[in-house]
Amino acid sequence: MSGPPTSDADSAIEIDPQVLDEDGSSFADFTEELDDFTTSINSSISRYPFENGRRYHAFKPGAYPLPNDDVELDRLNVVHHMIKKALGDKLVLAPFENVHRVLDVGTGTGIWAMEMGDAHPEAEFLGNDLSPVQPSWVPPNVHFEVDDIESRWAFGAPFDFVFSRTLPCAVGDWPGLVSQAYRNVKPGGWVEFQDVDMVFYAEDGSYSPSSDTALWVHLLVGAARTAGKEPCPGPRLEQWVRDAGFANVVHQKFKLPLGPWPRDARQKEIGLFNLVQAIDSLEAFSMRLFTQVLHWSPEEVQVLCAKVRTELKNKSSHRMWDYHVVYGQRPTA
Repeated sequence: MSGPPTSDADSAIEIDPQVLDEDGSSFADFTEELDDFTTSINSSISRYPFENGRRYHAFKPGAYPLPNDDVELDRLNVVHHMIKKALGDKLVLAPFENVHRVLDVGTGTGIWAMEMGDAHPEAEFLGNDLSPVQPSWVPPNVHFEVDDIESRWAFGAPFDFVFSRTLPCAVGDWPGLVSQAYRNVKPGGWVEFQDVDMVFYAEDGSYSPSSDTALWVHLLVGAARTAGKEPCPGPRLEQWVRDAGFANVVHQKFKLPLGPWPRDARQKEIGLFNLVQAIDSLEAFSMRLFTQVLHWSPEEVQVLCAKVRTELKNKSSHRMWDYHVVYGQRPTA
């Protein structure tokens, strides 16, 4: 058995003679070898594992408990339209100006970055995610890369604006993530974090704490935290942003009804979006967490999800949850 690797800082690295030109004086073109290596890497990060009928990320396996299959990607796009509607058809609330470089942390399907790229052709947008599931046809100023947002960021230049949204159950070290955003945004630049509180409530008392839906939420929150992921980051965003050193911090909260029960037409539409995505999110959020953390069988997960699905479609319970938007500016001095 070989021992642990030893430091080689004091020894010269031997050159492979096959990479020298015929006269031995300079390096040959690496293009072919680089292309082969890139193809191999791309193949490995898209060799997705399947569990219980769902497809999951291959890069940093297990880092994110939700799937990345087409059903989940469609759900994420529904979430995008719901949030945009809830924010008054706005993609961002921070009052940034003259942006040139923008980072979309955990970009998902990339839809936010693409719409922002269309709206701001003067800026360059970079979105990162664990899977290369974004479209290949994108605005020329939008680019995507595979990365783990909780790894150390190593960007060549700071950003004018850093954006993140809807990462429940995705992040283990939120203070660390927000601090990385602080270090990678220019003085005077802005960050914006948007996220949910996954705990339902009803202002009229129609949401029963003894319902299957309440049980599902309780189990999900517990399983996610046992796995080291925060399922309800929204209410804590403001404190994390302030603790990281940002100034001019603003915290806004938006109610997201679940179902078409509101009277107001805009809220009714938001509720329909939310109902669609919530129904599709049940197994997405709970299948891996319940089977791996709570040691349920897939069949047990499906039974509970079916019960919750039935309850969510019942108009007599006026459930909602809160969506938090926090933005702040890095001080210039």
